[in-house]
Amino acid sequence: MKALVTGVSGFVGSAVARALIADGHRVRGLLRGTSNRGNLAGLDIEIRQGDLRDAVSLGDAASGCDALFHVAADYRLWVRDPAEMYAANVDGTVNIMEAALAAAVPRIVYTSSVATLGLHPDGSPADEATSVTLADMVGPYKRSKFLAEEKVRQMVAERGLPAVIVNPSTPIGPNDIKPTPTGKIIVDAASGRMPAYVDTGLNFAHVDDVARGHLLAFEKGQPGERYILGGENLSLRDFLGRLARLSGRRAPRIRLPHGAILPVAWVMERIASLGGPEPLATVDGVRLARKHMYFSCRRAAAELGYRHRPIDQALADALAWFRDRGYCP
Repeated sequence: MKALVTGVSGFVGSAVARALIADGHRVRGLLRGTSNRGNLAGLDIEIRQGDLRDAVSLGDAASGCDALFHVAADYRLWVRDPAEMYAANVDGTVNIMEAALAAAVPRIVYTSSVATLGLHPDGSPADEATSVTLADMVGPYKRSKFLAEEKVRQMVAERGLPAVIVNPSTPIGPNDIKPTPTGKIIVDAASGRMPAYVDTGLNFAHVDDVARGHLLAFEKGQPGERYILGGENLSLRDFLGRLARLSGRRAPRIRLPHGAILPVAWVMERIASLGGPEPLATVDGVRLARKHMYFSCRRAAAELGYRHRPIDQALADALAWFRDRGYCP
């Protein structure tokens, strides 16, 4: 099988590519000319240069493929021009799906996010059926991913798009080259640069388990349905405590109230909008932190055979990779 993987140089995309290659499949990767190819070193991948906003390049990339894994996304908690994020995440998703339909690609896995899912007010784990609307989405990233997922489901229902949707939680592990916002937390905490924390909670999963979940969704998932690819639900305090034990650092003991951070985030965003550095704290990030974003992956386990390893192993793998490459001491 030949599979086209968008976002193949990224954290999750490269993990999906490695999983496909390990299973004996051929991989064609779609890359922009400016993409960092460090994650692709040593991988036997056919590279096609293109852009999600360039329909011609997408048609060329999809031609002759047996599968599409659309992993690419603009994942940032703050952006100077939100229109860029909508263009990449919404319009770009529609464009690559149109290209797949035109090329008669028989099977598609679309990488959405748990960011598009609803949450329970009491903090108990949500699932694929938890009610949610666009009004619940905080910030351009969540809104753009919500709208993109809606577009995919609409194309499945109206045009027979053979797409299965996966909703990864918060992946951690090796090859977080950028790093992601969560990877930056690991680097900062392991470097002794995180003296305090906020009261929030997330679902964490090893990036290689998330990648394997993509292949399981390809093999067993139902078009138009979505599957949470997650791991363990942990408060940020517990997460940092486990990381401290692994890194030999002291865990942060100061809990910052959300109300104290919000005005700081406003100031940082204002400075960034005037041409300064990207904000270390964002308004959307603080708003999101008020909720414990816990999820259940029971459906993926029951219908796909999805499994996840202990989060301590994911943390150890991430920490070792960051240390080996000089991100942290």
